[in-house]
Amino acid sequence: MLSKLALVSGIILSTPLFGQESDRSLFLKIGDPRFKEQTVEIAAGSIVSMETGKPVLFERMIQEMKPVPFVYLGETHNSLPMHQLQARIIRALYEQDRGLAVGLEMYPVTAQEPLSKWSRGLLTEDEFLREGRWYTTWNQNFAFYRPVFDFVKAEAIPLYALNAPREIITKIRMAGWDALTDEEKAVVPKPDLTNEDHRLLMRTIFSAEEMPAAMKGAGMEMMFEGLYRGQAAWEAVMARNAVRVHGLEGRKVIVLVGSGHLLYNLGLNRRAAEMSSAAGKTVIAVEVPKGKSALTVSRALADYVVGLAAEERPAYPSIGLSFKKIPDLSNLVIDKKPIDGAALGGDFEKGDVVLSVDGRTFSDVDELRIYLAGFDWGGEVKIRLLRAGLEKMVVLKLKETS
Repeated sequence: MLSKLALVSGIILSTPLFGQESDRSLFLKIGDPRFKEQTVEIAAGSIVSMETGKPVLFERMIQEMKPVPFVYLGETHNSLPMHQLQARIIRALYEQDRGLAVGLEMYPVTAQEPLSKWSRGLLTEDEFLREGRWYTTWNQNFAFYRPVFDFVKAEAIPLYALNAPREIITKIRMAGWDALTDEEKAVVPKPDLTNEDHRLLMRTIFSAEEMPAAMKGAGMEMMFEGLYRGQAAWEAVMARNAVRVHGLEGRKVIVLVGSGHLLYNLGLNRRAAEMSSAAGKTVIAVEVPKGKSALTVSRALADYVVGLAAEERPAYPSIGLSFKKIPDLSNLVIDKKPIDGAALGGDFEKGDVVLSVDGRTFSDVDELRIYLAGFDWGGEVKIRLLRAGLEKMVVLKLKETS
């Protein structure tokens, strides 16, 4: 299900498709009218072509992608197997067509330069993380994306930022597209809010969350409309930028994006087709629950659905802490009380001043996040905090939380 963090922050990032039987978003009767009344069974290790409703070999899927200018690869951001699948598909597509470009949800178009440098081999990973401000821009461990980034760099495949600056999307979510300045409207095309299938999909994801009573009723409806504006705006800008990238050199564009932006071919893939009249192929991966032989999904879910064995836990732990800078203070400050990750339930409060981490001081959010990303499951981090004038030491243990 979609994390509550994504909901309350106002942006729907992706749909983690972990094969939960209660996930109604996997078998809605929406999308392609030929298939929306039908379901298929997805087994771990299999690929099903939704055009035929039957299993297909990986090599056949790649061959069928050859004529189309756009390939959309959905992801759950903290699923290493999904990123490994993305890298495998990119490698196979590159072998049959060297004219590729990769478009990324992770970066706004204002941060293109470090991506270009990475593709040209001008930055080491450490240099890229810092110059590209990875952990300020994207809230995921870079190690999840390493399989993709390493291959792209090795073959000098162009990387392109597809997203809009977050503050513009937030403004649309809060006040609507018409509230943007003319300059901002030039960055983000007007989102389409009229597609009823897409609205039903997003409402299904949204309503699946257990929300506080104060947010239900009219408050929940207002929240949904704001979230939906943000989702639709994100998809519109990414679609337009993907079309723009294809038009630059005629390259096939492989788009890496959260699966929630692609389900039922209703999101940015639909918008790109409307803008360019060009076909695309969408791949969604789902996790088959442990102990189950297969997962039932709608045949309209994507062009290809790949079954993955369920992970016991993500390959890399989520810290669950967010930090911010405050003017005239060299130390970082905890931005909000943790609601997920290893820090959930720990003695952390919004406004805590971070005096040191394992005896080291940090004044830059990215530097601290880079340090914390180096810890694996079972690790411990000693964080010295200042709260209400008193110092305290908190030991953050990197273990799963319920």
